[in-house]
Parts: sequence; structure tokens; C-alpha cells
Amino acid sequence: MNRLLRYLAAGSLAALTAAGAQAGPLYNQNVTPGVIFGVGNINGSFTVATQSGIELGLRGKLRHDASGQPQNIFNSNGNGTYSFAAGVAPTQASPTAEWSVEFSINTNVSGTTGVQLNDLTYALGVDTDKTQGTSFLVSDVVNVAFADHALGDNSTVQCTSANNNNGNDADGCYHKGQASKNAADYAARIAALNVAQNSQKAHWLLGPGFDPTADGTYDFYLAAYRGGQEVTRTSIQIIVGQGGAAVVPEPGALALAGLALAGLAATRRRRPR
Repeated sequence: MNRLLRYLAAGSLAALTAAGAQAGPLYNQNVTPGVIFGVGNINGSFTVATQSGIELGLRGKLRHDASGQPQNIFNSNGNGTYSFAAGVAPTQASPTAEWSVEFSINTNVSGTTGVQLNDLTYALGVDTDKTQGTSFLVSDVVNVAFADHALGDNSTVQCTSANNNNGNDADGCYHKGQASKNAADYAARIAALNVAQNSQKAHWLLGPGFDPTADGTYDFYLAAYRGGQEVTRTSIQIIVGQGGAAVVPEPGALALAGLALAGLAATRRRRPR
């Protein structure tokens, strides 16, 4: 069983223990009510888990193409993994990679529970270890002093050039002009709304040690909790280049180890009985 499958199994077991059977994760899914951040971003290719009316989605995305522009290309492998080339993104400076991670949280996907964003706590786990191992940085991406997430409810739609009304909330769509401007506004919005979404560049998540030119394998998970009990969880894996090879001894070290074992075997053969 590969590392992703072991991780998904462990996450599923934790969810079963804490909150009953979990629906998901399901692959190459849409999120509800749709993708509401930025003009031109489309729905789809999310790895989604839904339980008790709470929907969580994660996906990888080609953030910069050859012209330096974002594209609706997600490179999903259909099993919760997403593959991207290593290297600095075209027209960008290091440490900007070509890929990003996008998340979606809907705490009232059925429209019947009345659960708002700040009624739950969350954990976004970010694996900073590019090898086959994992080392997670974990943070609550919603219950913070301030964030520039796209926030809405089940009636919010993405703005287009046709329905963008110069930042007027009454137009029924979310656009950059509606992002919270201060901590008080953000707190009021997460208390009144049930959808939060954002797109994060790799180095924003992985920190100053991230090298966009190195092959690697990075795991990400998103979990929601009610009263300290996990309700639902989704997870993805980003494979960069050839992925993170398992750490193996250098050839010289292997040769020395072989000599040591040979010497130990000879000693055992000469030992008097």
C-alpha cells in the first residue's frame, strides 16, 4: 500500500471513530455552490468529503502557464493525487512554483443545518517534507484574526464580466472587491456565512524552505471539527516532477555496510564452539 493510501486509511479510521461513517473522499468532484473566488476559475477536479452537512474540498492547480497566467488545468490523476513539473513558474521569480493548492469549505451544504463557518474549527495540514516522509504544519484557516478568503453562502455565484457590478454585494456574486477589509468585517462574515474558499501558491503554504526546482511529494489535508470531534476530512497529494524518492544510503555507505556485514559473518565463522 503506498503512502497516500495508508494516509487516507488512517484518516478514514479517525473519522469513523470520531464522527461515524464518512462519505468520501470522492475524486474529480464539483464543490458547492461552485468556485466563487476570482473571475474565470471553474469548478471541478476537487477531492471532496462530505459528512453531517459539511463539505470539504482540495485540489491542485496549474497556477502559471508558459505565459505566466493561471489556467483551469488541474492535472488530477483521478485518485486524489495531482502531478506538476518542477521548476520556477514561467515569468515568475523563485520560489514561485507553477502549481498551487485550492480549498473549499461549506459548513451547510444541504442548506438545512444553519451551521456557519465560525461554528466549527478546522485544520489545514501542509506537508513540508518533499521526500516520502511527512512533516505537517497545521493551522485553522478560518478562525484567524483576518484572511482574504472568498466568503459566501449557497446562493453566491462567481462573478463574470456580465454580472460584476463594481463590487456591489447586491449583485449576488463574489468578486475581489468583496474581500474583508479588516478584522471586524471578517469576524462578522464568518459568523454569518457558510462558504470559504481560497487559492494558495506553494511557497505561501510551504514556507521559506520550499524549493520549486526540486522533485518532491507533498501531502495536504483539510479537516473540520465540532466540539473537538472530527466531523469530516479530505486530503490530496501533489507530485512534483518524479516525486519524492525515499531516502537511501549513498553508494559508498552501502559498500561500507557490506564490508561490515562480511566482517561480522567471518568473525562468527571463526568463533570457537
